[in-house]
Amino acid sequence: MALYLLVFGVCLLVIGAVLLILMTVGTPRYRTEPHDLLALFDKALESKVSETEWNAIIGYPIRHDEYLDSVRRRAAHLMDSYGRHWQIARSKPLLNQEGYTELKALRDHLAAHTALRQR
Repeated sequence: MALYLLVFGVCLLVIGAVLLILMTVGTPRYRTEPHDLLALFDKALESKVSETEWNAIIGYPIRHDEYLDSVRRRAAHLMDSYGRHWQIARSKPLLNQEGYTELKALRDHLAAHTALRQR
């Protein structure tokens, strides 16, 4: 009987500790910031971005900043219009030449907007 109570007490203690930890730990949050988009655009312009990385950042809505979300939507539209999904595996550019030019302009616009905002 003593062994039963000891095992029951240890299990109760472990389960209680796990529940306490789970109740006090907050939900992790990920916020896409301008520097995240700029880094992604730089990697895309250098043809060093994977399609998975592109989709992970561009496919996630940005709810805390309407301007950043519009940039994200524009980048998604560029991928839909000018993307070359089948060429990424062969280390080819993510976008064709016209898409590359538009992405560079979008990147420069975001960099200028971010610089103005930080002043």
